Amino acid sequence: MSRNNGMDRRQMLKLAGLSAAGLGLTAAGCGSGGSGSSGGTVTIRHSWWGADDRAKKVQQCVALFEKKHPKIKVKTDFQQYPDFWKKFNTQAAGGNAPDVIQNAVTFLRKYEAKNVLLDLHPQVEKGNLSLDGFRSGLEKFAEVDGKLLGVPVGSNSMALVIDERVYEKAGIAPEIGWTWDDWYAGLQQIKNGQKIAGDAGPHGVMYLYDLILRQNGKAFFTEDGMGFGETELLPYWTEALERVKSGVYADPKKVEQIKPASATAKGLSAGEFTWDNFSVRYSAEGKSSYGLAPIPSTDGKKTGQYLGSLMLSGTARTKHPAEVATFIGFMTHDPAVARIMGYDRGVPATTAQFEAYQPTDAPSKAIAAYESAIAGAGILEPITPHPAGADVIEAAFLRISADLSLGKASPKDSVKQFFSEAKTALASN
Repeated sequence: MSRNNGMDRRQMLKLAGLSAAGLGLTAAGCGSGGSGSSGGTVTIRHSWWGADDRAKKVQQCVALFEKKHPKIKVKTDFQQYPDFWKKFNTQAAGGNAPDVIQNAVTFLRKYEAKNVLLDLHPQVEKGNLSLDGFRSGLEKFAEVDGKLLGVPVGSNSMALVIDERVYEKAGIAPEIGWTWDDWYAGLQQIKNGQKIAGDAGPHGVMYLYDLILRQNGKAFFTEDGMGFGETELLPYWTEALERVKSGVYADPKKVEQIKPASATAKGLSAGEFTWDNFSVRYSAEGKSSYGLAPIPSTDGKKTGQYLGSLMLSGTARTKHPAEVATFIGFMTHDPAVARIMGYDRGVPATTAQFEAYQPTDAPSKAIAAYESAIAGAGILEPITPHPAGADVIEAAFLRISADLSLGKASPKDSVKQFFSEAKTALASN
């Protein structure tokens, strides 16, 4: 649920999965005191990942923050996604982590277990951070075992990005309430009528499979482990391989060859499942018209969807928790921040910021309309907890499903390999 500027997700997750190796931190008592400022100017450090464009926007927000809070200075630092986590691990292991970091749900329990993240609840109680005005319950997005380990700065949800011209030619108009049977019938119609794969191949997208499980009363994760077993995954991956062989799903070799570009943007498929805010890339990569379609469901009602995106977290060893909370509050509530950041980190998480920024480009308008539609339909639920090791498990799910598609292993062997690696990941975190 992070924005990684088109990086190959398999590479990204491989690097991220190594991110906490060697961390054995204890921070009892750290970050729980006062500001330590003695009435003078305090300097806090903020680090994030992203491209140069995001960095420029964050710097503008920081300048505005310092103008409104002249006794708090913010020293900034940013890297590309994998470099960010490498540097952060080195800093955290040395007791020199930034005071505020950009974070994602996949890493919460991993770093909470190592006492790296600051519990922000005390700062809420002291009035240094407000949790009012968040959209669709996002204020609880980063709660783990009673601790508030982050505050969302944006939101996104899973969606089906479609080539609108292909779908229109096929006479398919997806609406909230359509089922998986409807979706698959459409894929077959597209393949037979236009000789193009209906989907890029969704069986490696962990977050989509989580929704499918949630639609059926289960979930990908529980708080401390896996929420499903081989009996659920085996038929899913068996069916997926059949669809790859039939051409309903895109040729995996061709999909691999065009990465990091998307299969749908490059005309290899009529659609693919991803986060709604990732859809801004398709117009730049492709030559067609692209839109967002709702997630299909088993019963036409329950999609299992939730909102969530990037967040800001404080670190446990900070000497300035009050100032950290003040900065996070500013970045999540101040309307001017939304007008600067736009949808760079997802749709603004608070109502004040959501209303302050009115997008003018078509992709951003579509994202806003999509999230408003699913929120209005009442289908959003709380996010499934992610245990420590979730990032490693996600990487394994993606890699093993890709090998399955390429015929390197049978569905049965692939499923056994996945659960073996998942068990190892959970035991080592």
